[in-house]
Amino acid sequence: MVQTGQALGITKAIRIGDREVSPKALSNAALRTVTRFCHTADEKITCHHVPPLRGLETNDLHAQLAAHVVPFTHKAWSDLQSPDDGAVRFDHDHYLKIWALTRPRIEADFLLLDEAQDTNPVVEQVFLAQRDHAQLVMVGDSAQAIHHWRGAKDVMTGFDGAHLALSQSFRFGPDLAEEANRWLHLADAPIRLTGTPAVPTELGPVTSPDAVLCRTNVGAMAQVMILMAAGYRVALAGGGDSLRALAQAARDLKEGRRTHHPELILFPSWGDLQDYAAHDPAGRDVQPLVNLVDPHGTDAILTAVGRLVSEPQAQVTVSTAHKAKGREWPRVLIADDFARTTAHDTSDADSLPVPPDPIDDAEARLAYVAVTRTRHRLDLGGLSWIHDHPDGRRTLPRSPSRNGVPEGEHLPGPLG
Repeated sequence: MVQTGQALGITKAIRIGDREVSPKALSNAALRTVTRFCHTADEKITCHHVPPLRGLETNDLHAQLAAHVVPFTHKAWSDLQSPDDGAVRFDHDHYLKIWALTRPRIEADFLLLDEAQDTNPVVEQVFLAQRDHAQLVMVGDSAQAIHHWRGAKDVMTGFDGAHLALSQSFRFGPDLAEEANRWLHLADAPIRLTGTPAVPTELGPVTSPDAVLCRTNVGAMAQVMILMAAGYRVALAGGGDSLRALAQAARDLKEGRRTHHPELILFPSWGDLQDYAAHDPAGRDVQPLVNLVDPHGTDAILTAVGRLVSEPQAQVTVSTAHKAKGREWPRVLIADDFARTTAHDTSDADSLPVPPDPIDDAEARLAYVAVTRTRHRLDLGGLSWIHDHPDGRRTLPRSPSRNGVPEGEHLPGPLG
């Protein structure tokens, strides 16, 4: 990172607001900017491609950061045009974008785009450009569009073509289909599922799960440690590299060293991160990391990561819901980091309870993915709150018609 930054001319720290942005942080921001640009259909790198940094989230501070970073990204992109002898590491995103900018013509009669609900704009651009000579087919499930946070989009919604829907699952039974339909309704999805009666999927407590599904990477690490303490051989979907990097970054901060981890790079100390998590609204999503590191310590986390086994060797696999998409297990437990707390105003005995926050579409889609990963038995665990939530109670799914689509429903898009 340091050598790459120096090759790009990044040699000095800058100060933005009350944060010092080191050369490492600037180098990291420049390379991430190039990656974000590669995911788009844009032709040039501009300020809007620069990722936000923790502690510099306001529009003014981000604009100052972007003004410093963008000139370096232009140098980086120029460097990448010579992949054999450039200073910047040449990755998959880079050659895809370089190829897309050539406006390629794919000589084929038929093209199939899978997982179309989570498509990067650069792939969409190349795919749609073939329409004049190839038949285009998109397959996906709009209710499983859970990667918008990284720039992906559901390209099926505006696709001009014949729309066909598969609404019956052959993986699970009617009871699980009913629970899935609860979340489909909350996600405002136009389809409802039917299960296969011959598949006896149950909902209820699971004491020995094959998989534990979590909302966050930090929640997954907490589950790994709990399961290991109980004597299980544990695998982590996708491996432990990202969690190891977070724990090492936390250890550096706790020992008084700066870290170059992109999520924590601007914090001079662990105490500074603790204050940010506790008092800055933008820091709420790093509070789980603080809650994990403070009681356990970084050494225990790194030891647990080192004890992870491969999935074929494991008794239980821990995964985030994002990494679980497209996968299935016999018995699944939903982890506690999906749980919600219901606020009640108890200052006045005669006051009414404060209603819970509404369920947004992204939350419902992620839950829908999580609850449909099982074949035989599902323990709702951290998602059990939905049965007490007013929206969950009043949005029970309607009975599907004979072809699997509720009476009166219109299917505007393809859902596979």
